Formats: sequence, C-alpha cells, structure tokens
Amino acid sequence: MASVNARFAPKPPWLKVRAPGGETYTSLKKTFRELDLHTVCEEARCPNVGECWTEGTATVMLLGDVCTRGCRFCAVTSGDPRGAVDVREPEHVARAIARMGLQYVVMTMVDRDDLLDGGASHVARTVTRLRELRPDILIETLLGDFGGHLDYVDTTVDAKPDVWAHNIEVVRRLQRKIRDVRCSYETSLKVLRHVKERDPSRITKSSIMVGIGEHDDEVLETMRDLREAGVDLVTLGQYLRPTPKHAPVDRFVTPETFAMYAEEGRKMGFAFVASAPLVRSSYKAAEVFVRSVLRPGDPEAANTLLEERLAEARRAAAEIDGTDVPRTTSELAARATATLLPASSLVRRTRTEGDAAATAEDAT
Repeated sequence: MASVNARFAPKPPWLKVRAPGGETYTSLKKTFRELDLHTVCEEARCPNVGECWTEGTATVMLLGDVCTRGCRFCAVTSGDPRGAVDVREPEHVARAIARMGLQYVVMTMVDRDDLLDGGASHVARTVTRLRELRPDILIETLLGDFGGHLDYVDTTVDAKPDVWAHNIEVVRRLQRKIRDVRCSYETSLKVLRHVKERDPSRITKSSIMVGIGEHDDEVLETMRDLREAGVDLVTLGQYLRPTPKHAPVDRFVTPETFAMYAEEGRKMGFAFVASAPLVRSSYKAAEVFVRSVLRPGDPEAANTLLEERLAEARRAAAEIDGTDVPRTTSELAARATATLLPASSLVRRTRTEGDAAATAEDAT
C-alpha cells in the first residue's frame, strides 16, 4: 500500500496513463457532441475513455447531466433538474447509438429523485427502442437504487438489458461519509438481490472503489456481501479525486493488492472479477461480458469473438444508415443529424415577458 500524506501527492507509476487521443477517439468525441449525447466517460473524467471508445464500447448518460444526489467522490454536477425530462431522448439516443459502430453500450443515468418513478420508464423505453434497431448490440444498464422502490427496479429489469448494474461504491463503514445520505449499503444490496429474484437469467454487476479510507478486510467483506446478493460480475479500482472539493485519496492501492482481490473474488464464485488500479465500473465492459458469459475460460475464442462482434457492429450500423460503412464517425454523425431533431427543439423553453407580449398582441 502506498499512503497519501500530502494534499497533492504525486501518483505512483502504475496510475500514469497517456492522455486520450488518436483519430478514433477524436472522431467519436465529435460524434457524441454533434448528436447531443452525454457520456459518463467524459462527465466522470474516466482515465480509460480513449481505450474503451477505440474498442467499440461507450457509456451514455440518460436523463440529463444534473444529478439530484451529491456523493463526495463523483464529478457529475449535482443540483435540482425540477422534473425536466426530454421525452424524445429514448428515440433520439437509440437512433444515434444504432448508427454508431459500437458493439457494447452502457446506459447509465443521473439519479432523478425529482421524478415519480426515478426515471425507470425512461431508461426502459431507451433500452427497448435500441434493441429494436440493433438486436446485435449488447446493452448494460448502470442504474441508481431508485430509492429502494422495487417496482421501479422491475420496470428496468423487464426491458431485458444484457447486464443490470448498480454500484455499491464503498465499504459499509464509509457509506454515510462518502455517498449521498439517500444512499445506503443495505438498499444497494436489496436492489441487486431483487434483480436476480425478478429475473434469474439477468447478469448483475457492481463496483467498489478503494483507496478512499477502507481496509482490505472490509473490501473482502463487501465482495462477499455482493456475491451473497447474487451479483455475477464485480469490478474494483483505485479512487482518484476529481477536484480538491471531493473526498481525499487515503492510499494508493498496489497492483499486488488488486491481484489479491481478484483471486479472492474468483474463490467466492464471481463469474468475472476486473480488479486493477485503473479499472472502472464500465471498463472494457464488452470484453468482461464476452470472457465471463459468452466464452468463459477460452481467451483465444474470446478475442476472436470480440473482433467479430466489432465488425458486425459496424456492418449493422451501416445497414441502418442505408449506406456503406462510413470512413469516420464524423461522417456517420453528419448523416445521422440530418434525420434527428435539433437539440434546441428538445429543450423546454422558459416563458419570457417578450413571449407574453407577443401572445397578447396576437390575441387582439
């Protein structure tokens, strides 16, 4: 373990990565902007964004980019969306993703405690619509706890994503210190357990951050609790402080300790354990699914299938677009925007004095 004493202590060498770049990354980033899609890869400042996007995996954020909760580790903006929902988003997002050469998409969401069902029906509609357009694509939903309302959870499970994920985030002792007061260790376990009870065939997944004040025995306890709740896949990664306003890093966990977590997780019976300093909940999600579910225990077959799936994703995207495979994602985005509503038409306008005056004049 490497301890952190100074406020801005330098990161150990195993946490240093190249800044994302390259033609594929740049083109895909431009595509997301042109299609007005929010990605948690960017919002949460994920260090693996370039690697995942290049391999045909991306995480899209639904229901806006303002979260009603304020966890001390998260870089996503916290606030009150006041019930605002873009009702066209499920169609918009599904059509946009369908036109992109992705083989695996993670649909996540900000917590929306301001909505009656927490946004569950909105997520379900998006999953269903994307499945209609691209039956080949693998879909993971990374969702909140919906305040423990299991009927809302059922709405998302019944949409049949390939993986249903919810992150417990930290060990039991740190829940109140690190997560929003409306979150709890018990609620997270209850929700994950219920998903398996609702649909035993559904793959479930959760994630744990380390280096934020926990001890190794607490990490193993949390892993055991997740496995007892029926969780199939677990990821563990180093917490990195987004800004000085967020919770400080307590320690830099060594690669050897992460390897120990992985070994213990396999003994517990997880189908797959992704455990390394830079692992995040959606890190190489397509690879994790293929290696744990579609081709377990056969690395060579898994690599082949991943390549085949990526090629198939590009072909399927081209067929939906009605043309040959685009040379770049920027070209793809340009074609897609021609058939999508402009972003300005999806925003609820605030009535101004000028609008009121114009209305009055029209009435006379």
